[in-house]
Amino acid sequence: MAAKTAAKAAAKSKLIPLADRIVITPLKQDEVTASGLVIPDTAKEKPQQGEVIAVGPGRLDDSGKRIPLDVAAGDRILYAKYTGTDVKIDGIDYIVLNEKDILCKLEV
Repeated sequence: MAAKTAAKAAAKSKLIPLADRIVITPLKQDEVTASGLVIPDTAKEKPQQGEVIAVGPGRLDDSGKRIPLDVAAGDRILYAKYTGTDVKIDGIDYIVLNEKDILCKLEV
């Protein structure tokens, strides 16, 4: 299902990140807590989970060899809280991250 969502989101505008950059869509947070309390927008934390939409070709090392990224389109990731650049294209929110800002992949 993750791959289908990634392909759908990237279909309108082709996003092509450069070097070791990654384009993700942040995953929505729950609107209601487990105890039933509604969380207002002003109290919500910045999301830290996202789905990878597109990845760059990788960075070049000192000898000029390209080092591929460890994530691929469709992967779900956990990323550092206040990192990346927020962009909105075709009404969809994206975050452009460097690979070093990704903490781990999530297995779903």
